[in-house]
Amino acid sequence: MKTKAIPDVIRAAARTLADHKARNVVILDLRTVHDAVDFFIIASGTSDTHVKSSARRVVEALASNDVTLHHVEGLPQGRWVLLDYVDFVVHVFHPALREFYQLERLWADAPSQTLAEEAG
Repeated sequence: MKTKAIPDVIRAAARTLADHKARNVVILDLRTVHDAVDFFIIASGTSDTHVKSSARRVVEALASNDVTLHHVEGLPQGRWVLLDYVDFVVHVFHPALREFYQLERLWADAPSQTLAEEAG
């Protein structure tokens, strides 16, 4: 079975996280395993402040391209920020919480793509 292309908006959100030095940026394609959402983008910040600023960068980048944010959770705390864009959800985790919740393992049936981290 051939996987459909990942939409540009998903790539833009993931690239924004990578450009802001988020770690281990992963796109999970849930279209074949879940009916409510098409994609998860999962990334880790290095601190609560980095988690919050990375999430804010995604919101700003997508808003400048007229992509509407439906719901936000966790931004004031910065431990796990969830950005709900209806068709896709961006999860930016503090590393300890990402390890604890292990969304990639929970959704292991979904095809995934990891963005290469920039050297430096």
